[in-house]
Amino acid sequence: MALAEKGPVYMSRKIVKAIGTLFGLVKFEHTLFALPFAFMGTFLASGGWPSGHVVLWVSLAMVGARTSAMALNRLIDREIDARNPRTAGRHLPRGVISPAQVVVLAALALALLLFAAGKLNPLALALSPLAVVMIVVYPYTKRFTWLSHVLLGMVLGSAPVGGWIAVTGRWAWSPLFLSAGVTLWTAGFDIIYACDDYEFDRREGLYSIPAVFGIPAGLVTARVFHAVALALFAGAGYLAGLAAVYQVGVIVAGVLMWYEHSLVSPTDLSRAGVAFFNVNAAVSAVLFFFGVAGVFWPH
Repeated sequence: MALAEKGPVYMSRKIVKAIGTLFGLVKFEHTLFALPFAFMGTFLASGGWPSGHVVLWVSLAMVGARTSAMALNRLIDREIDARNPRTAGRHLPRGVISPAQVVVLAALALALLLFAAGKLNPLALALSPLAVVMIVVYPYTKRFTWLSHVLLGMVLGSAPVGGWIAVTGRWAWSPLFLSAGVTLWTAGFDIIYACDDYEFDRREGLYSIPAVFGIPAGLVTARVFHAVALALFAGAGYLAGLAAVYQVGVIVAGVLMWYEHSLVSPTDLSRAGVAFFNVNAAVSAVLFFFGVAGVFWPH
């Protein structure tokens, strides 16, 4: 019986469970926030369908970047997470996975990022260490600056420029409006999410806009960031010469952001989790869909 339990079926279940644990640790589904913008950069640069080669290696580079970023974030913050009632149930504080295992996962993910960048072109490879630095530095910023939200935004905001470079192999200013929009959009919803940790962050001496300036000021700042992000998204479509249908997507994204802000208030943050994932995943998907439509739609 013992031998049967350790047969192929048993081992397969163990492997599936281990993969599920790692996916849960890094919130793999949150890759949906950045990946559409990276693909959007490839469509804009190509003026149509990017090659299969580009799609493959951009996808793997984004998975490597996102996985390493979240793994390092969880590793660096494990002691803080253990003291925070909201995060004490995460994998590392509970001992479900060891720090050494997370180090290995982060190293493999970073290696995937660098390898995929090298498969794209020399400039993508040359700039990939900058992405690595941002990924490593971001988790520490909440210890000394409330601008941590903006740095997180810059990490995700590099996706459209990365997609552009993956296709062209050269730098250009045209995708920067889109990247700036992603930066402020991300920073805005991260501020909303940080409101949940207001009391804990103040007690621990951690920095966030809500912890430093208060929850009402934090929510106002998030609204301002999102308003500017929408203007930048609209400007990106104009500069890229996208068809007018893309601007319909910007309007839809604006409605979704308005709904996101309607879910939270200084006195009720109970739906912040819904605002963080569901609505923002929809914003990302909508802008990608209408961005691609804007490339192919008759002008």
